[in-house]
Amino acid sequence: MTEEAKTSEPQAGSVLSVVGPGDGETIVLGTTRMRVLEDGSHTGHRLAIAESVLAPYTQGPPQHRHAQHDEGFYVLSGTVRFTVGNDDYDATAGTLVMVPPGTPHTFANLSDQPAVMLSTFTPDLYVQYFRDLQEALDGGRPLTRQANTDAMSRYATEPATDLA
Repeated sequence: MTEEAKTSEPQAGSVLSVVGPGDGETIVLGTTRMRVLEDGSHTGHRLAIAESVLAPYTQGPPQHRHAQHDEGFYVLSGTVRFTVGNDDYDATAGTLVMVPPGTPHTFANLSDQPAVMLSTFTPDLYVQYFRDLQEALDGGRPLTRQANTDAMSRYATEPATDLA
């Protein structure tokens, strides 16, 4: 058996995960609704996946860099403005944006229509960041820039303060 064939075999204790259209953990952060489809618990923490709906005119997080994970965004509908460093990219449905560790980035929906995107986190490290933000909101604490930055720092992420 080749090494490639060995790695594609199911691992001991693996369980198929199926998340239906109305299933998954829901996290609401202001005008963004996120549905966690895979939090890493079924992938050995190698991959997490979330669907996000950005309401019209939704600003994203402060521009930031991840030190330990890749982040992918696949736009399902609408238009999402990605800012990477000093460059802006308008991503429409069918566009994939992959952000490697160390790359400063943010995103926003500047249009008058909702935008939907599928996000991947490799490894799953960053899902807990979103849970922490929701917990803060549920506890009556506002999502200030500082609160966001503090939460980011717990997950190997920092604001891109060198970019205004």
